[in-house]
Amino acid sequence: MVKKPMPVRCPACEGPLSVKALYCEACGTEVLGRFLPNEFALLPREHLDFLRLFVKTRGNLKEVERILGVSYPTVRARLDALLKALGYEAGEEEGDRLQVLEALRRGEISVEEAVARLRGGKS
Repeated sequence: MVKKPMPVRCPACEGPLSVKALYCEACGTEVLGRFLPNEFALLPREHLDFLRLFVKTRGNLKEVERILGVSYPTVRARLDALLKALGYEAGEEEGDRLQVLEALRRGEISVEEAVARLRGGKS
């Protein structure tokens, strides 16, 4: 039997699903009740894939950057989004800094403007 990832959202109303039964494949025992999945089981696939890569690279963001072929600020933004999804909010100042760096990468602002914003704490 092919195993599929556990769904975490109701296909009818998009509400959160909860675990009601557990099954032992070795002996056939079933345990019924209401169980809370851990916070990682509730992550959307994009966050879970990023988390797997982050762990695989032992937290080396430069290696994650290389593997994904994206900029370092993009990797940091994805890490911040993962942390937020897990309930560990990134500091507002750090998020502002990443927005400035990403705007610079896209060519929306000049190097001088980026430096000024980073020094002044504006974005």
